Amino acid sequence: MAKRNNENLSISDALKEFVETNKLERGLDKVNVAEAWANLMGNGVNNYTTAVQLERETLYIQLSSSVLREELSYGKEKIVKMLNESLGKEIIKKLVLR
Repeated sequence: MAKRNNENLSISDALKEFVETNKLERGLDKVNVAEAWANLMGNGVNNYTTAVQLERETLYIQLSSSVLREELSYGKEKIVKMLNESLGKEIIKKLVLR
Protein backbone atom coordinates (compact mmCIF):
# COMPACT_ATOMS: atom_id res chain seq x y z
CA MET A 1 0.00 0.00 0.00
CA ALA A 2 1.21 3.52 -0.78
CA LYS A 3 2.73 5.61 1.93
CA ARG A 4 0.54 8.44 3.17
CA ASN A 5 1.85 11.99 2.79
CA ASN A 6 1.18 14.34 5.69
CA GLU A 7 1.35 17.49 3.56
CA ASN A 8 -1.89 19.18 2.54
CA LEU A 9 -2.80 18.85 -1.14
CA SER A 10 -5.68 20.37 -3.03
CA ILE A 11 -8.06 17.92 -4.66
CA SER A 12 -6.95 18.93 -8.16
CA ASP A 13 -3.29 18.32 -7.27
CA ALA A 14 -4.15 14.96 -5.72
CA LEU A 15 -6.11 13.92 -8.83
CA LYS A 16 -3.29 15.01 -11.15
CA GLU A 17 -0.82 12.99 -9.09
CA PHE A 18 -3.16 9.98 -9.15
CA VAL A 19 -3.55 10.20 -12.95
CA GLU A 20 0.21 10.48 -13.45
CA THR A 21 1.16 7.63 -11.13
CA ASN A 22 -1.44 5.27 -12.62
CA LYS A 23 -0.73 6.31 -16.24
CA LEU A 24 -4.36 7.19 -16.98
CA GLU A 25 -3.66 10.27 -19.08
CA ARG A 26 -4.11 8.55 -22.47
CA GLY A 27 -7.52 7.21 -21.46
CA LEU A 28 -8.64 10.62 -20.27
CA ASP A 29 -7.38 12.17 -23.51
CA LYS A 30 -9.62 9.79 -25.48
CA VAL A 31 -12.66 10.85 -23.49
CA ASN A 32 -11.77 14.55 -23.72
CA VAL A 33 -11.27 14.34 -27.49
CA ALA A 34 -14.73 12.81 -27.97
CA GLU A 35 -16.29 15.55 -25.84
CA ALA A 36 -14.36 18.28 -27.68
CA TRP A 37 -15.54 16.89 -31.05
CA ALA A 38 -19.15 16.93 -29.89
CA ASN A 39 -18.87 20.49 -28.52
CA LEU A 40 -17.03 21.99 -31.49
CA MET A 41 -18.95 20.34 -34.31
CA GLY A 42 -22.46 20.92 -32.99
CA ASN A 43 -25.66 18.93 -33.48
CA GLY A 44 -25.58 18.97 -37.28
CA VAL A 45 -22.32 17.02 -37.51
CA ASN A 46 -22.94 14.96 -34.36
CA ASN A 47 -26.11 13.51 -35.86
CA TYR A 48 -23.97 11.93 -38.60
CA THR A 49 -21.02 10.96 -36.37
CA THR A 50 -21.09 7.26 -35.53
CA ALA A 51 -17.67 6.84 -33.86
CA VAL A 52 -14.85 8.97 -32.47
CA GLN A 53 -11.62 7.11 -31.76
CA LEU A 54 -8.17 8.36 -30.79
CA GLU A 55 -5.23 6.04 -31.50
CA ARG A 56 -1.77 7.41 -30.77
CA GLU A 57 -1.82 10.86 -32.38
CA THR A 58 -4.46 10.12 -35.02
CA LEU A 59 -8.16 10.89 -34.58
CA TYR A 60 -10.51 8.59 -36.49
CA ILE A 61 -14.01 9.95 -37.11
CA GLN A 62 -16.64 7.68 -38.63
CA LEU A 63 -19.45 9.50 -40.42
CA SER A 64 -22.66 8.09 -41.88
CA SER A 65 -22.87 10.80 -44.57
CA SER A 66 -20.44 10.71 -47.47
CA VAL A 67 -21.38 14.29 -48.41
CA LEU A 68 -20.50 15.55 -44.94
CA ARG A 69 -17.27 13.52 -44.95
CA GLU A 70 -16.22 15.17 -48.22
CA GLU A 71 -17.14 18.62 -46.92
CA LEU A 72 -15.18 18.17 -43.68
CA SER A 73 -12.16 16.79 -45.55
CA TYR A 74 -11.50 20.27 -46.97
CA GLY A 75 -10.92 21.69 -43.47
CA LYS A 76 -9.00 18.88 -41.75
CA GLU A 77 -6.09 21.08 -40.66
CA LYS A 78 -8.42 23.70 -39.21
CA ILE A 79 -10.43 21.04 -37.34
CA VAL A 80 -7.25 19.55 -35.84
CA LYS A 81 -6.09 23.00 -34.77
CA MET A 82 -9.46 23.83 -33.18
CA LEU A 83 -9.61 20.52 -31.31
CA ASN A 84 -6.07 20.89 -29.96
CA GLU A 85 -6.83 24.45 -28.81
CA SER A 86 -10.00 23.23 -27.11
CA LEU A 87 -8.07 20.48 -25.31
CA GLY A 88 -5.28 22.84 -24.27
CA LYS A 89 -2.47 20.64 -25.60
CA GLU A 90 -1.43 19.08 -28.88
CA ILE A 91 -2.87 15.58 -28.76
CA ILE A 92 -4.00 15.21 -32.36
CA LYS A 93 -1.58 15.32 -35.28
CA LYS A 94 -3.74 13.73 -37.99
CA LEU A 95 -7.47 13.46 -38.71
CA VAL A 96 -8.93 10.54 -40.65
CA LEU A 97 -12.56 10.73 -41.78
CA ARG A 98 -14.19 7.40 -42.56
